[in-house]
Amino acid sequence: MGGIKEAKLFGEVDIVASSKDKNYSYIPKNYTVPEDADYFEICSNNTIEGTEIREDFDCKVPLVADMSSDIFSRPVDVSKYSLIFGGAQKNFAPAGVTIVIIKDSFMDKVVRPVPTMANYKVHVENNSMKNTPPVFPIFAGLKTMEWMEQSGGVKEMEKRAIARSSKIYDALDSSKLFKATVEDPQDRSRMNICFVLKPEYSELETAFLDLAKQRGLVGIKGHRSVGGFRASCYNALPMESVDALIDTIHEFEKAH
Repeated sequence: MGGIKEAKLFGEVDIVASSKDKNYSYIPKNYTVPEDADYFEICSNNTIEGTEIREDFDCKVPLVADMSSDIFSRPVDVSKYSLIFGGAQKNFAPAGVTIVIIKDSFMDKVVRPVPTMANYKVHVENNSMKNTPPVFPIFAGLKTMEWMEQSGGVKEMEKRAIARSSKIYDALDSSKLFKATVEDPQDRSRMNICFVLKPEYSELETAFLDLAKQRGLVGIKGHRSVGGFRASCYNALPMESVDALIDTIHEFEKAH
């Protein structure tokens, strides 16, 4: 939604599909992208509501993707995208550096004046050194990529992401107290597993957060705009953390 708001400052925006009718809890299907559009933008992973687009689909207009929160979690066919961008702070490095993969042909489409630091061509011509670079996040990104390569690359990251998320979703789907907010398994994020207490147990939300804190689980509270709970399972998260969450869920179920 942020991308839509910002794009409206610069031109006409056509929203081709939305899942607003169900609080953005599913990925819209069977929509049509206007062939006269300058580009089609998607956000591949929704960190707030917990949906994810994992298909590198063909698009008749330039395809732009915000992959801030799921880049490096699966193999990506970059040839299908004209532009991939993302903040580093989920799977790559501390906040302060941005990843951009752009086709030369798409970059050359810029015909109107834009601010210098918003012009990708300027960054390319200056080897990403037009301004003083954020040295620490870049170094951390290097170390992260070395770790990923040594661990088996993005194929291994995907394998681990599937294992982590499947384990949590299985626990939620079999729970009498909790439920995942995204029902369709095809639409569920592997990075951000969002869940809530079933309506008849909603008054226990604070009690579960208190237990989670006692068990050393941090950041489990859902985004302030939606509430509930969120288990963020980025690449660096070990399976032991997943097991700790599931154990806490089972402990809470036994108590209530």
